Amino acid sequence: MRTPFGPSNPVHLFEKDGFRFLFLSRHGERAYEKTAPFVNYRANIFAAKSLGVERIIAWTGPGIITEGYRPGDLALPDDLLDFTRNRPSTFYEGKGIGFIRQSPVFCETLRGAVRACRGTGRGAPRLHPKGTYACTEGPRLETPAEIRFLASAGADMVGMTLCPEAFLARELEICYAPIAYLTNYAEGVKPMPYRRGTLFEGMLPGESAARVERAKNAIPLLAIAAARSLSGKERDCPCAVSMERYRRGGMIGDDFRKWVSAPRGRNG
Repeated sequence: MRTPFGPSNPVHLFEKDGFRFLFLSRHGERAYEKTAPFVNYRANIFAAKSLGVERIIAWTGPGIITEGYRPGDLALPDDLLDFTRNRPSTFYEGKGIGFIRQSPVFCETLRGAVRACRGTGRGAPRLHPKGTYACTEGPRLETPAEIRFLASAGADMVGMTLCPEAFLARELEICYAPIAYLTNYAEGVKPMPYRRGTLFEGMLPGESAARVERAKNAIPLLAIAAARSLSGKERDCPCAVSMERYRRGGMIGDDFRKWVSAPRGRNG
């Protein structure tokens, strides 16, 4: 879709058993075509809002920092550490709006729906109901010292995709919650030999690869079930009214397109 911030990634409309939903792949249509620092987050979120999206369930594959997590587990992060540096992080550049609380960081209603729809049968991935996600700039992976620093700051997992995506969704009053499938051990968490030419070059134990794939494949059905359980229900959460103070003050109207600032020549 065309947006003030450039074209979004393609948005696909699907229908499953009478339930319609949209899907957008951040990183590309056929493969990992664009790394996290170069995703046009503003265009993607603006496009979603333009299509009437009220809830986003995001998909992310972070590395593990905290003991007790293992590759192939699922996690529902409930907090964020933002260590990105060069990504446009607001729709409201140069304006006096956007002073928004970030607690809860993710929509608790949406997170609750995901928890309620989790699979518990044999072979279902283990799910951690909370955790702190540290978002780094990328595309390089982190150094051992950086991982020690993130651990000391309270991070349980580390990835590159949730910031500024989550913050941008809140700016346009869209509910947002991520599902993480834990892909590997972050650098220095466990002694892992270097394996040339493999995914993460050895940070994922070979015997864990199948578990990670099963966890990744479990996310679409889980996300669809959670979204479907909330379909048609009125939203009653801070996400839905995050800009209410500005609306009441007459600084913004009902048309979100008039809230945003024109981009200033940077990557969206």
